[in-house]
Amino acid sequence: MMPAAINTTTPGCRPPLFPVCFPRHNPCFLANTALFSGLSPVSTLNIRTFPLPVRAIANSNQGNSDGSNHKKVLKSANVSTLAKALFNFTLTNFLPIALISGVVLGFSNPTLGCLAHRYSLSKFSTCGIFFISGLKLRGGEFRAVAEAWPAGIFGLVSILLVSPLFSRLILQVQLAPQEFVTGLAIFSCMPTTLSSGVALTQLVGGNSALALAMTVISNLLAILTVPFWISNVFADGFGVSIPTGELFWSLIFTLLVPLILGKVVRNMLKGLATYIDQNQRIFSMMSTVLLSLTPWMQVSKSRPLILMLKPKGFIEAMGMGILVHLTLLVFNAIAVKCISAGFGGRESIFSKKENFRALLIVCSQKALLIVVAVVDQLSDVVGESGLLVLPCVVAHINQVIIDSVLVNFWLWKDLSYNKDFEA
Repeated sequence: MMPAAINTTTPGCRPPLFPVCFPRHNPCFLANTALFSGLSPVSTLNIRTFPLPVRAIANSNQGNSDGSNHKKVLKSANVSTLAKALFNFTLTNFLPIALISGVVLGFSNPTLGCLAHRYSLSKFSTCGIFFISGLKLRGGEFRAVAEAWPAGIFGLVSILLVSPLFSRLILQVQLAPQEFVTGLAIFSCMPTTLSSGVALTQLVGGNSALALAMTVISNLLAILTVPFWISNVFADGFGVSIPTGELFWSLIFTLLVPLILGKVVRNMLKGLATYIDQNQRIFSMMSTVLLSLTPWMQVSKSRPLILMLKPKGFIEAMGMGILVHLTLLVFNAIAVKCISAGFGGRESIFSKKENFRALLIVCSQKALLIVVAVVDQLSDVVGESGLLVLPCVVAHINQVIIDSVLVNFWLWKDLSYNKDFEA
């Protein structure tokens, strides 16, 4: 017996406007589908979720309601995708974003920054950064670097003894204000960065153990070398007395003591050490936030002077900072290649790709943190502190951007080589 035909004209028996298997609208699902399939949320909806009967559109009331719902779904999916992209961009570029935000905030509303500077918040933030560095410091990295010790020696010599010589050349440049030149000259006397150099080395597959060892040792030895270079390079040019002893002890108590204390706390609390190792990004972001407090306070304090500057001088100082970093990259690349050719050629420690990349990145970067500690200790002896720090902040951001481009080039080169090798 055949079933009775369905009367489609009866309102209670009309077929559904959508297929029975039509999925619930979930913006997150749509965004994820679009993200992993390479399709936009709009195209995904058109392909998979719109097999609508023509009569569904013919009903004006129901069609308008459904159309409105679909517009909301599309809008929600687009917002979700945009939010994810923005979040990933922020995580990837957290360091330059934090530094730029500190400068912009200090310039736009200097009141709170001046108050923080008055109570020497910069010293506490510096101690906090090195305490976090001590918490993150493991013991195994130093054992792993034993094989590449000649490369480590070269790196320390380049960072602490060779690159500070460029400061004499920098001081020959005439800019207005002259504090920009002085700040960049002080910047060239600093050890390597605390975080970005190691992070970029890990990203490109370099010898991260070597990078970390050079970072830690150079920052510890900088307690001795930085006062030496400041007193010998700058005192003659300015005719002032550099407080070398005070600078030395200031670096001891703001850099070395917090670092050792953080390492002791890590060794005492094994559970904390495990948590830190599993959440390296969180602690790196904490260090970055503390670092961004310094340009915020310095710019807030020097805002009246900054307003008097001509844009031409600032642009020239920015270009000069880029030139200094490019010069260090070229110098270290040529030096490593020459040493490699003289000590074993392709079999040399220096010829290994992972060691070469670690040396080139770490030896060419300079730390903003110790610049701030030094400038703060000098107490405007060689110029207005805000004007001294500002070009260093810009130079620090520029070196991270330039080295990120270099790392991307290396990654692209490795990918092309692997494809050719497989072919």
